[in-house]
Amino acid sequence: MRNLIGIAVAGALLAACATAPTHDDRVDEAQAEIQTLAQDPLAQQAASRDLEEARARLQDAQNALQAHQPLSTVEHLAYLAQRHAEAGLARVQAEHSRVALARAQEERTQILLAARAREAQGAQNQVQSTRAELAQTQQELADLKAKQTDRGVVVTLGDVLFDTGQATLKPGADLALDRLASYMTANPQTKIVVEGHTDSVGTDEYNDALSQRRADAVAHALIARGVSADDVRAIGRGKNYPVATNDTAAGRQQNRRVEIVFSDQNGRFAQGANMPTGR
Repeated sequence: MRNLIGIAVAGALLAACATAPTHDDRVDEAQAEIQTLAQDPLAQQAASRDLEEARARLQDAQNALQAHQPLSTVEHLAYLAQRHAEAGLARVQAEHSRVALARAQEERTQILLAARAREAQGAQNQVQSTRAELAQTQQELADLKAKQTDRGVVVTLGDVLFDTGQATLKPGADLALDRLASYMTANPQTKIVVEGHTDSVGTDEYNDALSQRRADAVAHALIARGVSADDVRAIGRGKNYPVATNDTAAGRQQNRRVEIVFSDQNGRFAQGANMPTGR
C-alpha cells in the first residue's frame, strides 16, 4: 500500500514538472529589448547602468522561471528588466539626438568659418588687385612723365608733336598718344582736359585759334584710339599761360606745348567737380 502511495506522489510530481512552463513571453520581450539596447554603439556611454540593471532583472526572471516560481513573480521581474531596457533606450536616443545636434552645429560652424575665410581671401585678393592696378596706373603715368600739380596730374607733350605753325600731328606723336589712350582705356572713370598752348609769336587771335586746333588734334587722335569722346575736352589756351620766357628760342619752345590734365578716379578735377572750362 505504501509503495502505491509513493508511486502516485512521484507520478504527480513528474506530471507537474512536465506541465511547468519553460519560457514566458514577457521574459522573451524583455530579452529582445535588452539585446536591442546592448547592440547600440552608445549604450555603454549613455545607459550602462540601465543595461546592467536590465540584465540583472532578466537573469532573476529566468532563474525564477527555471525554479518554477509563481508566474506572477517571473513576469514582475521580466517587467522590471523591460522597463530598465526601455529607460536605457530612451537615454541612448537622447544621446543620439545630442550627438546629431552637436555634429550639425559643428558642420554649421565649419561652413560659416569657410565662408568667412572665402570672404577674407576675396577681400585680400581685392586689396591686392587694387594695389596692383594702382601700381600699374602709377607706372603708366610715370611712363608719360606725369607731374602732380595744383590742377591735378598733368602730362606735358612738347611742340615736337607738330610742325611750326601747324596743327597736324607728326608720326613721332604716336607713342605718347598710344600710351595716353591705353591709360584711359584701363581707367574708364578718368576724364581729361587737353589744353593747347603757344608761344607769344603772332597775334592773340592767331595763337588762340592755333592752340585750339592743336588741342582738337590731340583729342581726336585719342578718340580714334578708343577713348570715349565724353571723357575728353579740348581747350585752346593761346599764349596766355607760358611756362618759360618768350625772349629766347628755348623758352618759346617750352611754351609751345599740349598739356593733358587728368581727373581723379571719380571723374573730378582738382579745381571742381566737372570738366573745367578755364584756368
